[in-house]
Amino acid sequence: MNTRPQKHSLTLKGHRTSVSLEDEFWEAFREIAAERNMPINALAVEIDENRDADSGLASSIRLYVLRHLQVQASMRRAS
Repeated sequence: MNTRPQKHSLTLKGHRTSVSLEDEFWEAFREIAAERNMPINALAVEIDENRDADSGLASSIRLYVLRHLQVQASMRRAS
């Protein structure tokens, strides 16, 4: 996989924006959206609405993916 950030377009509330993420984060982000049965743009809007004004969208998506994976790992250890 390419570890350099790749730029992709998202639509947030009718506005197009570009976000640069590494392939691994894009893949995990898509998988999380699929698990939640929602379009990737809808998940991006949710993350965008809950992020700090000081944080960029790409960083917020990375942290969201990381936290999601940490919760999954924690649940696996608990079972």
